[in-house]
Amino acid sequence: MNAADSTTSILIHLAGAVALLIWAVRLVRTGATRAFGPSLRQALGRFTRNRLSAMASGTVVTLILQSSTATTLLISSFAGQAMIALPMAFAVLLGANIGTALAAFIVSLDLGWLWGLLLAVGVALYLANEAMDKARNIGRLLVGIGLILLSLVELKTASEPLAQSPTFRIVLEALAGEPVIAVAVAVAATWLTHSSLAIVLLIASFWSGGLLSPAMALTLIVGANLGNALVPVVDQLAAPVAQRRVAVANLITRAVITLAVLPFAKPLAGWIATLSSDHGRLAVEIHLGLNILGGLVFLPFVTPIANLVVRLMPAAPATERVTRPLYLDPGVLDSPSEALACAMRETLHLGDRVGEMLKDSLTLLDGDKLKLSREIAQADDGVDAIHEAIKLYLVKLSRSELSEEEGKRLVEIITLNTNLEHIGDIIDKNLRELAEKKIRRGYRFSPEGLAEISALHGKVMHSLRLALNVLATRDIALARQLFDEKPAMRSAERQATENHYERLRSGVPESIETSSIHLDVLRDLKRIHGHITSIAYPILEAADELRETRLKQAEAPAQEANFNLALPQSKA
Repeated sequence: MNAADSTTSILIHLAGAVALLIWAVRLVRTGATRAFGPSLRQALGRFTRNRLSAMASGTVVTLILQSSTATTLLISSFAGQAMIALPMAFAVLLGANIGTALAAFIVSLDLGWLWGLLLAVGVALYLANEAMDKARNIGRLLVGIGLILLSLVELKTASEPLAQSPTFRIVLEALAGEPVIAVAVAVAATWLTHSSLAIVLLIASFWSGGLLSPAMALTLIVGANLGNALVPVVDQLAAPVAQRRVAVANLITRAVITLAVLPFAKPLAGWIATLSSDHGRLAVEIHLGLNILGGLVFLPFVTPIANLVVRLMPAAPATERVTRPLYLDPGVLDSPSEALACAMRETLHLGDRVGEMLKDSLTLLDGDKLKLSREIAQADDGVDAIHEAIKLYLVKLSRSELSEEEGKRLVEIITLNTNLEHIGDIIDKNLRELAEKKIRRGYRFSPEGLAEISALHGKVMHSLRLALNVLATRDIALARQLFDEKPAMRSAERQATENHYERLRSGVPESIETSSIHLDVLRDLKRIHGHITSIAYPILEAADELRETRLKQAEAPAQEANFNLALPQSKA
């Protein structure tokens, strides 16, 4: 094998080991979240009465989850819903920083022999407990830890030959001369992998293999530390301001640590390197030491830092509620049942928004308020934004391992969201424009025509409220009631149309001038009602309450009647 082939083989081996490490960290986080998620959330909520217990709870929870990002997203959600004060939330994240460094320290111990045992026990637990979610997820957690240990063995094996590569050394030496670029590379790598634990372990492996100088290793560790605080800030860019503040506070403190260490990286690293010849261990110890020091330094100042962040990020205007989701918590995506509950709650919020638009549409049809028309158009923009956010949230959730029941629930929520978004479009693009046309031309509905529109609109509003109750309860009786309202709505729309034609024949002036608008309004209300009643379909199908077609039901009596007509009639 020539030198080029050998280098390629080494790089492929290294890439595989890094990918295995990243995947293993995710397995641990997913398994821990699904097995202990509710308990961990309760612990975070319970132990945040003072800053010391808050920091300790953040350390323990992150040590279990193997991810300070997961803890940050979780505590950010709490802060956004005013379930925890910002200073205490920040104290939790100071502990989370220590927790992720402590996790790296523990898994970097000389435990290579343990990976086989953990994989064997983990796989056995996972396969033997198909009906027990907690046992399966504990098995997933053990498999993840086993794969982390295995990946560290492979990283060490793959990185040792690279120390002999002149090309690789030249690249690293060039990077060592540009500490700012080196920090940027570490930040980018941490953001791409969403795991400072994986990057720090990779740095430890490289330093242990002789690929990094002490100063370069320290610079990269500081960069990974900074990148880890950047990840949740980027992930929550679309979240409300109150939810983003705690992650920004944590990022500020990490940036302060980076600025304090970077100018003195070379002399500091030279002194640190004399403390131990085991550079792999030294790397994770530096990472742990930085975060412990950061926790001790900043813990007394959590309140002033929180106040500074509030001044830098003032409360958003009240209109933000219209265009932003309120309940989509990215921190629970690894727990499908909780994520589905968040999506359902946000969908009910979306339904309330659409209900307000529908209510305002009748006011607009009845009056001359063009200002209300603009408000309806803005409300539809909010509906579109929330619908898109729910859809993307559910797409992310669908990548997780869902049970059959969770998969059905996801489809139900997507179906309702799609129908609610269509209803918003009909109100905005059809009813609102029809109302504007009527206002600009100075038309008036006849009293009888307006009464019929109001009655039909009332039926639609009732059905929308019923549909949202069906989603929240999944009650079969309510779903059947919603489904059965469709024929009644069809009959009401047909009767209103016939009444309108009767007024046209009678020469009612208002009916003549508003005829096309009136008929379009009736048709659009019927279309909206059709979208509403279709919300019941997935629930009724899941309960086996629907026939494949209603046509057979209609044909059967007719066929029987034709058959009877063909029989000779007996004489009395």
